[in-house]
Amino acid sequence: MKYTQLGRTGLKVSRLVLGTMNFGPQTDEAGSHAIMDAALDAGINYFDTANVYGWGENKGRTEEIIGSWFAQGGDRRDKVVLATKVYGNMAADGDAWPNHDKLSAVNIRRAVDASLKRLRTDYIDVYQFHHVDRSTPFEEIWQAIDTLVAQGKILYAGSSNFPGYKIAQANETAARRGSYGLVSEQCLYNLAERRAEMEVIPAAREYGLGVIPWSPLHGGLLGGVIRKETAGGRRAGGRSADALANTAVRAQIQSYEDLLDKHGLEPGETALAWLLSRPGVTGPIVGPRTAEQLDSALRAVELELSDEVLASLDEIFPGPGPSPEAFAW
Repeated sequence: MKYTQLGRTGLKVSRLVLGTMNFGPQTDEAGSHAIMDAALDAGINYFDTANVYGWGENKGRTEEIIGSWFAQGGDRRDKVVLATKVYGNMAADGDAWPNHDKLSAVNIRRAVDASLKRLRTDYIDVYQFHHVDRSTPFEEIWQAIDTLVAQGKILYAGSSNFPGYKIAQANETAARRGSYGLVSEQCLYNLAERRAEMEVIPAAREYGLGVIPWSPLHGGLLGGVIRKETAGGRRAGGRSADALANTAVRAQIQSYEDLLDKHGLEPGETALAWLLSRPGVTGPIVGPRTAEQLDSALRAVELELSDEVLASLDEIFPGPGPSPEAFAW
């Protein structure tokens, strides 16, 4: 495994981030524990989760599974850089109550204590805002975060799904307060979805945030869906199926897979390796449901894409270009 600094911090994290969203809904507790053991054995030290994972009536279940894994001991907690998120309402569906969601000081305090209990730990390394809260000023948010840092409950704060101007606003407010500010941004970013290059990633790099792309295979679309369909009759489902129904998108994905066939490359591994080559990217989030999927992701860390392949990928999936030239002069 290769490691890098998380943004401007002194914290060293693996170039792959273990996503845990499938733990509970799709992978049972024993299988989730096995994947975390395998990830740690492979050198992955950055684990990402969120308080709402588990979803529906099982919100918080994913954190509980991670907590039961930590409870097995063996220096598991000490070896892991743990990131979780706050924003969503944790009440049972249909039973929402005021101040039980978003980023008010009241909810941040409530949510972090609940996450610590489920995770069976006394601190969270990176506490992330899962979405922007347009109703709560950053002065209030940073006051709450600074209190949690002083209490030793969290070490760093990060964002997820923030536009570029909110990253700037958050860290300018933090600077005025003498607070450390955001150290990471999780954004939707992959070969097929490159809009983050216009504003989000430049803002993150300007303010010293590590970029953590989520959905690196774009819901499986970049994982060889047409190849699988042709070889075994297995048709794409969900978001991938909807995308492939678009003739232009299907032609684009076919060109992608044809290019990789020409160079003897695996689609999923290539998509991850491309992200690892991008400026500002700390590491993509991989969310394996099985140990085999984890093995495939690990191979991407050692994959060096040639200049020819990188140029061809840019032709198939052109980025938006820099701001403001992408939309002005």
